[in-house]
Amino acid sequence: MEEINRTIISLLARDGRMSFTELAKRTGLSVSAAQQRVRRLERRGVIKGYAAIIDPDDVGLALTAFVSIKPFDPAAADDAPERLAHLAAIEACHSVAGDENYILKVRVANPAELEDLLQEIRSAAGVSTRTTVVLSTPYENRPPNL
Repeated sequence: MEEINRTIISLLARDGRMSFTELAKRTGLSVSAAQQRVRRLERRGVIKGYAAIIDPDDVGLALTAFVSIKPFDPAAADDAPERLAHLAAIEACHSVAGDENYILKVRVANPAELEDLLQEIRSAAGVSTRTTVVLSTPYENRPPNL
């Protein structure tokens, strides 16, 4: 892949809403050339979509936590992701190796909401939880190193 295409992908991974004018300025291309390259990358399937990156603090979700879950009954069906999919406060669900089966990344407004969410998780999925509250986030959502 050409270096200029890598640069375009890296820039759009950081900010999928970047204008073609700004993209052209940062890549040294004309606006029409930047637009053509992006369209070509989309057609080839290299770019499959654009995600808006929302600052959780902007919408009042100031508390981030990681919730490790494991079933009360190890012989029970492994369907926790399906049972928890309706909970919008769960931002990500990762299947992991180790003592727990899954680690959930959750965002809520305050500790009381976290308590309520933990109760919902336990009852909906039949799991025990272990929670780690995030104190600060030096970086997040870093684009891949192309």
